[in-house]
Amino acid sequence: MDTRTIETGADAGHGVSFSEAFRVWLRVACLSFGGPAGQIAVMHRILVEEKKWISEGRFLHALNYCMLLPGPEAQQLATYIGWLMHRTAGGLMAGGLFILPGIIAIMGLSYVYAAYGNVSFVEALFFGLKAAVLAIVVEAVVRVGKRALKNRIMIALAAMAFVAIFFFAVPFPIIIIAAGIIGYAGARSGRPEFAPAGHGHGGSSALIDSMLGDAVPDHVRPNTARTIRVGALWLALWVVPVIALVLVLGQANVFSHIALFFSKMAMVTFGGAYAVLAYVAQQAVEHYHWLKPHEMLDGLGMAETTPGPLIMVLQFVGFMAAYRDASGLSPMLAATLGGLLATWVTFTPCFLWIFVGAPYIERLRGNTGLAGALSAITAAVVGVILNLSIWFALHTLFRDTVPVHAFPLDFDMPVLTSIDIPALLLSIAAATAIFRFKLGMLTVLAGSCAAGVALRLAGVI
Repeated sequence: MDTRTIETGADAGHGVSFSEAFRVWLRVACLSFGGPAGQIAVMHRILVEEKKWISEGRFLHALNYCMLLPGPEAQQLATYIGWLMHRTAGGLMAGGLFILPGIIAIMGLSYVYAAYGNVSFVEALFFGLKAAVLAIVVEAVVRVGKRALKNRIMIALAAMAFVAIFFFAVPFPIIIIAAGIIGYAGARSGRPEFAPAGHGHGGSSALIDSMLGDAVPDHVRPNTARTIRVGALWLALWVVPVIALVLVLGQANVFSHIALFFSKMAMVTFGGAYAVLAYVAQQAVEHYHWLKPHEMLDGLGMAETTPGPLIMVLQFVGFMAAYRDASGLSPMLAATLGGLLATWVTFTPCFLWIFVGAPYIERLRGNTGLAGALSAITAAVVGVILNLSIWFALHTLFRDTVPVHAFPLDFDMPVLTSIDIPALLLSIAAATAIFRFKLGMLTVLAGSCAAGVALRLAGVI
């Protein structure tokens, strides 16, 4: 696995010791709020501008590679840079620290939610939280749309993706695969509409003198034997526990369901957390019945207010799934194991993609077909996120919905008379705070929670 030594800064040629890197990555992890855009901006500010570990060009080159992969691009970017500087041990440290605060925070909040979720005060907090989360998801649609929908073809792809997933319940993986094929073919045919969108991080694009420099360390160079060895190890760490659970417990067991479902998610989570959460929410609520719609919103609210990738909400889903189907264990023990299992099968593949694929990053650079596929997938993701925002809105603003099943249509329609006026007003207030007054996410979340408690004390909800 290329862990023969942990290079000191002098050994690696950049002068950054492993202990210093640990402190910096811990700082990055504790500041990683605000979703992937905020997390990538934090890394850019600390690693490129402040510490000058790597250059602007190398940072963006790594980011472009991570965006081609399934999974949370910010966590994978941290893993990649950590690996680049201190081999596999550095990648494990950077990527592991990036998710550790979120694992601890989400687990703690899940305990509170499972034990006290029906307490009046907690219900009021989450009532306010859901309104803010709805506004944040809508803002994500606008933010990603501005970057991705740069021409009519991309707008059409987003519209088709939305119609397919919302009205016809086309599975998310099929939408992503179809968009990728369209983008690849379009780029290979020379259509300029499929040129990749840029990543705006602010600041100058000029070269910045970096401690790493432009040299290619030995461990970065592609090596077939090493690739096979590392790939086999990380594939085993991911797949063997899943196979063992299915063989020992059977496919009908909740832990087998968690392992298989979230392993599948790890392979198709292109486009960021908001995109895949649309699919996860529908499957967890409507197919597996692990959660109720409002509980999925509560879990997303937890992930929004804690450090780490938003995809950490999957730990909450696994927690609640096992809590309600403990398979003979105590509910809290089963929930803990379910949450950790969901986290393991979600993030273990992220290390696989980086440690196996990163040495070949130069071969991917400038590949027109792959760039076009990514552009089309990003456009389709806008439609998927729009579906997520409408799905959340239906279950936040209306107390009742009616399923419509008239082949080929398959969607939920709100009962207009069941509209929740306090939730509507609070959502409008949260959206106004975000779009009109440009308030920060944590400020809006805190204000919405306080408003929820105030409405409960006033007897409105």
